[in-house]
Amino acid sequence: MYYSTLYTSPIGEITLACKDDKLVGLWMEGQKYHGDTIPEKMIENNDCPVFEKTRNWLDRYFAGRTPSISELSLAPIGSEFRQSVWNILCQIPYGKVITYGDIAKKMGIKSAQAVGGAVGHNPISIIIPCHRVVGSNGSLTGFSAGVKTKIKLLELEGTDMAGFFVPTRGTAL
Repeated sequence: MYYSTLYTSPIGEITLACKDDKLVGLWMEGQKYHGDTIPEKMIENNDCPVFEKTRNWLDRYFAGRTPSISELSLAPIGSEFRQSVWNILCQIPYGKVITYGDIAKKMGIKSAQAVGGAVGHNPISIIIPCHRVVGSNGSLTGFSAGVKTKIKLLELEGTDMAGFFVPTRGTAL
């Protein structure tokens, strides 16, 4: 069975999902692909121990601390390719960014677009830090919860935002 609960954060409501003692999902309100990796209906259950650990992790994250990904038992559901991309995301240091192309190079492939698809379908946002991936030209693209949320998360982490821009506006931040 898959269970879900809500977490109220400074960036809005977040849905958490688990199976057994593993976190399988974290989606922000209005996020694309919300819950799409969960193969059956989720049952609300606010008392799962993994949810308490995740709430604690998120509380510290939103307070500006740097909790470690390894503190949580994660089990994102996805293909082998997507799992490989998500593993690389977990290696991006707090407050730093990497490009889609850099991830492709690490994987020994040429397609930054394929990487972008996997990043966009990350089912455990924030904890698996897909918001830390940017375009090679500094564009803040590809965040399924919206660019404004991506900017808020990067600013929370103290990321140097100089040189980044939102492609639709084309202006530097």
